[in-house]
Amino acid sequence: MSTCKFQIHPEPLDLFDLIPDSILLLILNNIADVKTLGRCSLLSKRFHSLVPQVQNVVVRVDCVISDDDSTSSSSSASDKSRGGGPFSSLLRLLVGGIVKPIQAIGQLLGPKRSTILVPSSSSALSVNNNNTSGDDEQHSGGVTHHSPTQVLKNFDEIKFLKIELPSGELGIEDDVLLKWRADFGSTLDKCVILGASSVIHPQSVASGNVMNDGGDDNGSIPESFYTNGGLKLRVVWTISSLIAASARHYLLQPIISEHKTLDSLVLTDVERQGVLCMNKEQLEELRVKPLSASSASKRTLVPALNMKLWYAPYLELPNGSVLKGATLVAIRPSEQAGQKDVSDGSWVSSAFEEPYGTAARMLVKRRTYCLEMNSF
Repeated sequence: MSTCKFQIHPEPLDLFDLIPDSILLLILNNIADVKTLGRCSLLSKRFHSLVPQVQNVVVRVDCVISDDDSTSSSSSASDKSRGGGPFSSLLRLLVGGIVKPIQAIGQLLGPKRSTILVPSSSSALSVNNNNTSGDDEQHSGGVTHHSPTQVLKNFDEIKFLKIELPSGELGIEDDVLLKWRADFGSTLDKCVILGASSVIHPQSVASGNVMNDGGDDNGSIPESFYTNGGLKLRVVWTISSLIAASARHYLLQPIISEHKTLDSLVLTDVERQGVLCMNKEQLEELRVKPLSASSASKRTLVPALNMKLWYAPYLELPNGSVLKGATLVAIRPSEQAGQKDVSDGSWVSSAFEEPYGTAARMLVKRRTYCLEMNSF
């Protein structure tokens, strides 16, 4: 009579379970991307509980859903008003040929809370001034879009947040340079704008196709700058950059209010056209002292300003590139006059990545021109 023998094998040990939560959080913080974190949260209960504890988060906005886009597929919305409002009208008046006015940033407002991150959906900015339903989801082409505000509600301990828009707000010609960086608290703290009427790359310079048509450069602005529209163009650059920065700042209110643990917030775009930064002190200032909104549009009121301008008709950079009509504008609120010197090159030159940081350092060595601007 045969006997059956049974051998009990211990369940295999999952070595992954031996990794401490602190190490997993370190890995997740290095991932940062909100979509990838959303996929991670679906892997297991353990990951689902760890993802909300991530402190370093990057939200890459995939698309901007305009008012026209979000209502074109719904016949019930055909009676809604269409116009961009006084803000876009003002910008069209000031900027003229610059396309995609600032309302392309959209509204980050979104009180609806989702229970988990949805990795198959996209982050989108909704531009719909008539949306009063409080629904922060948009449906386009079978894809559900969630605003950054809604997605970030899943995180409890964010310290470092970066939001990246799909493009800059100011459509400019390919060879035109326009970059800005603005720091905000409850209002504008400082802003730096770097522009050039054209950028000539080293290959073109080496081929000998570039001529220095700036005349005798003695460090002063030539008379032609005032007569050929050069000054007017720089004013347009300055105003449009300030409007873009103040619109971005206004839209960050719900995120800042929701996430009290934030130490740093950056709102930029893929093209690095504009960068809005807020540090811990500035974030706290906004929570304690509410911003002043512009009565004409959904943006923060820009205070009265003192500005310093530097100009070079022809600026050759160490990497071989040439900036024609290079212009640098450093801006501070008028109420800070005497407290901080905008000619201090440290914050001006550090505002931009290379080679444009070098361009800023070269420009501040030239003759300085002072301007003032009223609040708007």
